Amino acid sequence: MGQPGLGKVIFTEEQIQNRVREVAAQINHDYRDRELVVIGMLKGCVYFMTDLTRQLTMPITMDFLSIGVAPSENHKAVAIHFKKSLDIDLQGRHVLLVEDVIGTGLTLGYVCQHLEEAKPASLKICTLLDKPAHRLLTLQIDYCCFEMPEIFLVGYGLDYNNQYRNLPYIAAFHKG
Repeated sequence: MGQPGLGKVIFTEEQIQNRVREVAAQINHDYRDRELVVIGMLKGCVYFMTDLTRQLTMPITMDFLSIGVAPSENHKAVAIHFKKSLDIDLQGRHVLLVEDVIGTGLTLGYVCQHLEEAKPASLKICTLLDKPAHRLLTLQIDYCCFEMPEIFLVGYGLDYNNQYRNLPYIAAFHKG
């Protein structure tokens, strides 16, 4: 592979593309004859969301959210804030939120609460990788490509110091 820190390929490009097609087929079935708003959580979802939406057959509108995490005023907690909010109205529309990785669910819970305030007709969650053993908040994950192993991963949108996102596969990464 030739890039420092890269380890074993965990999910090949072929495995990812096959699974994305399977998940897209589920979404196409669930949303047949409906319009769908697909919202991606930046930056990690970009490759996944691009490949996923290319497989969708219903009319879609796309938008993105970007969140930031900063220490709170007392420095004992973190505060989540939106770096980029939505540019479209969600009221009465069917919404699919696309994530790269879902871990504790705390950030995603905050985002879902924010989206629910816009009164969508429905809100479902789609993730590339899920870490259910890390969940601190109960969330309904409607579409999932893979369960994430207990190792640090890069590629296909996942990064280390904003690098390696462009790899067409997902590999283990060894920091240091």
